[in-house]
Amino acid sequence: MSTAAADPAPLVVRTVEIDDVGDLLPLLPHDDPATTMSWVRRGEGIVGWGAAARLRTDGPARMIEADAWWRRLAGRMIVRDEVGVPGSGPVAFGSFAFSRDSAAGGTLVVPRVVVGRRDGRSWLTVASPAALGPAPTLAQARGAVTPVRAPGAVRYRDGSLTADQWQAAVAEVVAAIRAGQVQKVVMARDVLARTSEDVDVRHLLRALAAEYPGCWTFAVDHILGATPELLVRRDHGLVACRVLAGTIRRTGDDDDDLRHAATLARSSKDLEEHELAVASVAQALGPYCTSFNVPEAPFVLHLPNVMHLASDVTGVVDATRGPSSLALAAALHPTAAVCGTPTPEAAGVLARAERMDRGRYAGPVGWIGADGDGEWGIALRSGVVQDARTVRLFAGCGVVAASDPAAELAESEAKLLPMRSALG
Repeated sequence: MSTAAADPAPLVVRTVEIDDVGDLLPLLPHDDPATTMSWVRRGEGIVGWGAAARLRTDGPARMIEADAWWRRLAGRMIVRDEVGVPGSGPVAFGSFAFSRDSAAGGTLVVPRVVVGRRDGRSWLTVASPAALGPAPTLAQARGAVTPVRAPGAVRYRDGSLTADQWQAAVAEVVAAIRAGQVQKVVMARDVLARTSEDVDVRHLLRALAAEYPGCWTFAVDHILGATPELLVRRDHGLVACRVLAGTIRRTGDDDDDLRHAATLARSSKDLEEHELAVASVAQALGPYCTSFNVPEAPFVLHLPNVMHLASDVTGVVDATRGPSSLALAAALHPTAAVCGTPTPEAAGVLARAERMDRGRYAGPVGWIGADGDGEWGIALRSGVVQDARTVRLFAGCGVVAASDPAAELAESEAKLLPMRSALG
């Protein structure tokens, strides 16, 4: 249920086109993890700061409740959008817990200021409860800018489980799978990073975007990362989902990586894992689409640290009466790629085996516009800023009957690399 006012004051939202801003992330003026927001890929997307309105939700209906709150709020706004592209006009950033039972709940935030860039066009959006006035300049909207700080020396320690305990838990899950209790379980692992200087989320976001430009560099309400997995995008009725399942670590040698990519594409273990993930997305998305397409075979997605089997599932929904991007995210979550198959049984197994609350790791994260269009990823390759000098890092691995605990531990280390590298 909601823990914020259901009906905040009506907002006045104005969007104006501005000169090309280039990189978006250097525009973030402050380092507050609660009100610094990002959704950027290959130099395009949106960043925001401040909070003109905010909703806190929890429980099984956290995303549906947030969607209804946003529809009510958007319907009462006074909007002047001079740009008219996806991401201009009113937007809200959101992140939601993986589990319906998690105390992390969910958050939807309407930034006070948004700067966007798409197809060579840049814009500035300002939202406030005040009357519509002259459009501010970007410099005025940024206000006082604090310098970006590096986190200094970093020390790591085990999270909920030690490496040995986690491998033992994976072995227990493999035994449950081989006994026929479940087909696949995605096991998450956490590591705690302690920095010698206060964490500046802008430093981490810039490092992630520079190293992983093909991923969506995100930040919403203390969680940030660079996810390669698009849960769902809705754009004028067109729906797209990118499914990743099946992973192999890169070696740094191009020839070796090509051989490993070929091995991944033929791996029965990884192909089985991927097929289950794609099937779960198709099953969840199908009832909402007038048509949709599922590729016959995956492709290999090359990232700086790992390679994934990937499939792009697409569909069509009614752009005016169909579900919003957030409602589609709610219907799709959790996919087999982050939970397992069958989903209810897998969720029960991982809840016992992981022995931790994932919080918002592997939950939906992204943004929604006033028309319901938007983009939602899965909060992977991520960390949560717990206090000024502590970041909780997460990684997950798909476990099937053929899984080896030591190999899964090595895969988790590869998936922790983006956040470790960003911390320096």
